[in-house]
Amino acid sequence: MNNINEIRNKLSLNATIIKIIAVVLMFCDHIHEMFSSIGAPIFLTWLGRPVFAMFLFILAESFHYTRSRKKLLIRLLLASWVMIAGNFIIGTLIFPNENIVLINNAFSTFFMVGLYILFWDMFLNGIQTKSIRKIISAILLSIIPIISAIPMMLVTSLDNLPSPWILRLLFFIPNIFLVEGGFFMVITGILFYIFRHKRWVQISILIILSIIVFIVNPNSRLLAGQWMMIFAIIPMFLYNGRKGFGLKNFFYIFYPVHIYILYIIATVIK
Repeated sequence: MNNINEIRNKLSLNATIIKIIAVVLMFCDHIHEMFSSIGAPIFLTWLGRPVFAMFLFILAESFHYTRSRKKLLIRLLLASWVMIAGNFIIGTLIFPNENIVLINNAFSTFFMVGLYILFWDMFLNGIQTKSIRKIISAILLSIIPIISAIPMMLVTSLDNLPSPWILRLLFFIPNIFLVEGGFFMVITGILFYIFRHKRWVQISILIILSIIVFIVNPNSRLLAGQWMMIFAIIPMFLYNGRKGFGLKNFFYIFYPVHIYILYIIATVIK
């Protein structure tokens, strides 16, 4: 145990360093996403598999320590809307590419995780204060992101689909089923928050989820390799609980910019 603690202290990572590592790995993953049709090697996407879990882990920390959850949620929602608009304008109107479906929007997932963190804290506070009103409110609010998917489900079930403009407008309605990574990633982020003071529980959760993905999706074990998110346990284990030097707005800018640059290059040279 002492040897493990020594290793952890020597190689400790703060939140900023984990974000930087995640950004580098994410960039590799998106190179494969945009250039796989012209031979980008599969190992690039393997490198990116732990990224979502790493960001969700740090997001759970951020929601715990942020001074204003309201401002953080608004930033994530606005960033999500920008990505929805950008994906449509760049990916459909200006640079259509039949080889790439431009649907990247991690902000939608982060926003949804943040919402459910609020609902969880409201529910927990209701139990602690024995407030039936808060408990019921938390449960009812948690249903809204599920119900909000109904308009999209109804429209897509029609024999004659409406215009792409109507469909795109429906994407602006946040719901738990239309987030990047699906509700699976939302649940992961919520569990990271609930057990944020129990690192070994967080790590165990990710290991269990990775094993489940490995078993459930045998055909994509090497192709997509989502089970490889298990390697996010390394930075999670080395996290020292410190914020670092911030880079508060860097990801909000880098994430969409690098995706669109890579996509445009891939479309031009196809």
